[in-house]
Amino acid sequence: MLKAPSEFIVIFIIISVLLILALVVFISMIIYRYQQKQNAYYKELKSLKTSHENALLQAHLEIQEQTFQNISREIHDNIGQKLTLAKLHLNTFDFENKNKACLQIQDTVDIIGHVITDLSNLSHSMSSEIILNNGIIKALEYEEDQLKKSGLYNTCFSITGNPVYLNNNTELVLFRIVQEVLNNIVKHASATAIQMHLHYNAANLSVEIKDNGRGFNFTEKTAGTGLQNIKKRTALLNGIFNIYSNEHSGTEVKIKIPLYDNTTDV
Repeated sequence: MLKAPSEFIVIFIIISVLLILALVVFISMIIYRYQQKQNAYYKELKSLKTSHENALLQAHLEIQEQTFQNISREIHDNIGQKLTLAKLHLNTFDFENKNKACLQIQDTVDIIGHVITDLSNLSHSMSSEIILNNGIIKALEYEEDQLKKSGLYNTCFSITGNPVYLNNNTELVLFRIVQEVLNNIVKHASATAIQMHLHYNAANLSVEIKDNGRGFNFTEKTAGTGLQNIKKRTALLNGIFNIYSNEHSGTEVKIKIPLYDNTTDV
């Protein structure tokens, strides 16, 4: 028996309502999943930003600590000795011998002049300030000068390409990476020569640091805290970190970072 047209209409309306409800549920599920993914994305972005800010803060603190150590060493080994010598001259004045006294006075004045110059240099040697005011090149020149003044190393610092000023945070992290490499050389390599080279091209900055020390057989398992920090900070700059080393053949560290695309702009 055929159903009345009104029954077909009712069935059509019921089916339509069910389809609309199903469509609404489907759209709601899509929106819900999208919101979940969006919330997860923002949460991850916030976590990355927090991690980045913590890494920058840690870099600041480590640079300050290293700088304070350098200043303390400079005061003890250089300025302290000069002031001791000046005091010795003052304590041994021979007032009966005018010529000798004049020479001692002149020597004392010269020594005090050198001390004033050294103190002035120290006041401008805060690494973070060097980076902020003059860029990483000046900061690395200062590091090379400190190594050279120790009398323990033959150093060479060279630059090729057209230097580009990066943002302060990027240069700060990069400087800390180089400083960490140099600290590892000083502490572990027993080297007598250190070379640093910066190469700028249109897209990247490459940093190469070589030493003629004892070297080691590098694997991921042998990488200590210092190397892990270097690798982590290079990744923070979207960079690439490589190290080449064998026992008795020195070590070469290569770091490449993009000039215009890194996470320090977050």
